[in-house]
Amino acid sequence: MSESRVRPRPAGSRMDGEMETSGAEKVLAVVLAVFIAIGAVWGYVKLDEVSEPDSTASHRLTRVLIGTEQFTAIQSHRQAIRSVGAARSERRAATRELELRREAYRTALDAGEPSAELRTGYEAAQANLAAASKELAAAVREEARTRPEAREAQRRLVELRRREAERLDDDRARHDRIVFFLRLGLLALMLAGAYRLLIRLRARNSRYLPAALAWIGATAILACVMAADYTDDYLEFDEVGPLAISIVGVALTLAAFVALQRFLSKRVPARRVRRGECPFCGFPLRGKPHCEGCGRAVIADCSSCQKDRRVGTARCGWCGSP
Repeated sequence: MSESRVRPRPAGSRMDGEMETSGAEKVLAVVLAVFIAIGAVWGYVKLDEVSEPDSTASHRLTRVLIGTEQFTAIQSHRQAIRSVGAARSERRAATRELELRREAYRTALDAGEPSAELRTGYEAAQANLAAASKELAAAVREEARTRPEAREAQRRLVELRRREAERLDDDRARHDRIVFFLRLGLLALMLAGAYRLLIRLRARNSRYLPAALAWIGATAILACVMAADYTDDYLEFDEVGPLAISIVGVALTLAAFVALQRFLSKRVPARRVRRGECPFCGFPLRGKPHCEGCGRAVIADCSSCQKDRRVGTARCGWCGSP
């Protein structure tokens, strides 16, 4: 037995040009797909930071939003409301104090024991109540005076906040659209690159074909992540997002499938000839000039040496001419 026959063949190849993939290569392809998917998902997430809207705009101070004058009007009215509340509390306290001192003074008078001290306390409580009533009246007038201007400022503030919220919503929607199309472009580029690499490696009968398959698998994982992301989180793209991903993926896959079929249509006859089959229908040949399956001629004259030559072979077996 010759040395060429006993020499072990490298993994991922055959002597007749057909590709084999070992178990180790399949495992490595799966691992490679996982790591490519991790990097692709990282890039997918980072794309969300592109043209991100200013989140600090929603926390702008009221003074900055409506101006100092109207802000002062709102603050003055709020202070007037607090003053009214405080004045009412003081008036209630003064009323309770007056009632207690009046009851004590009346009890002393009924007992025939008038007390100058109780009378003085009673009169002081009356004065405190009168002063508290005046303060309450003044606070109520101040609140009434500042109310119209404060209401107008508050109405304008509500309108400005509504516009600010609408602007932020528009910015967020624009950001989401930009990120969506960037992510869709990333997915399309990965698919196109993976299919192009697959076709080129397959055409060269390369032993690195599992790497292209790993790339395609990672791209499929990214497509699933994107479809799930836009189905669950982004209401604006609830329907069109996954649909767009599906359309792009289907189109690129069909294009790669067509290209692969064209490539295989050129390689299939040669493979059938190597296996002793008819190059046209694949029916097993038994040394006869015509196929017993389709009836077509499988032996023809060589254009160089005019000897019999099997149809579909790359070169003549007698003269070696292509």
